[in-house]
Amino acid sequence: MLIDTHCHIDAREFDADRSLVLSAACAASVLKIVVPAVERANFGAVASVCRENPDCAAAFGIHPMCVGRSRTEDLSVLREMLCTNAAVAVGEIGLDFYVEQRDERLQESFFVEQLQLARELDLPVILHVRRAVDAVLKQLRRIRVPGGIAHAFNGSRQQADEFIRLGFKMGFGGAMTFPRALRIRELAATLPLEAIVLETDAPDIPPVWLEGKRNQPAELPGIAASLAELRGLPLERVVLVTTANARAALPKLQCDLTGAA
Repeated sequence: MLIDTHCHIDAREFDADRSLVLSAACAASVLKIVVPAVERANFGAVASVCRENPDCAAAFGIHPMCVGRSRTEDLSVLREMLCTNAAVAVGEIGLDFYVEQRDERLQESFFVEQLQLARELDLPVILHVRRAVDAVLKQLRRIRVPGGIAHAFNGSRQQADEFIRLGFKMGFGGAMTFPRALRIRELAATLPLEAIVLETDAPDIPPVWLEGKRNQPAELPGIAASLAELRGLPLERVVLVTTANARAALPKLQCDLTGAA
């Protein structure tokens, strides 16, 4: 049984067939799907999807690419959502220094506030770290949180080791399946298996066999198979260990799974 640790199943791309997508995930042995919010505007949609579908678990956060349309009072709403909706993590939060039009200071302000909230509520965090790994690590050393997941990790081995030292798992998904993704594939092949969790980031980052098409959580077994091939391990071991890793990274998710494992 697999856990998709990052899937935006609330996205409008799934509005026409969300129930079918979730049924396909279940048929593919995807046991649980973690659904991170990205801004106040979709907190309600994430909460609703997770309330209506027991296989989904909510995380709430303000994404760095959404801070420009966010307000300080959104952090109070975030606190309320985290406290009243059985959230498994604060996320998706972090920094994104890839986009050209960005306000790094505003991103860092929201990131710091959310890290402090995670520490206060004793919740792990789901991190967005695009082109900003060192800046994210700097804040994590300063504001210690109960670990979590570095989503779609694409940094160096040294940076990965530092995340692991701070109690984080590394999220790998569709990007790992592309032969040209040399750095990601090297990390997936050589990092401790106990530090890796699997994700789709659906509807985004499709695997190589879906390039240019909508991604979905039912693709997770294929992603797991790619990881097994890279590491020269039986698929069953990769499934077992990455599922255990997801439970360790998100302890409240583990509680949800006690009756389903």
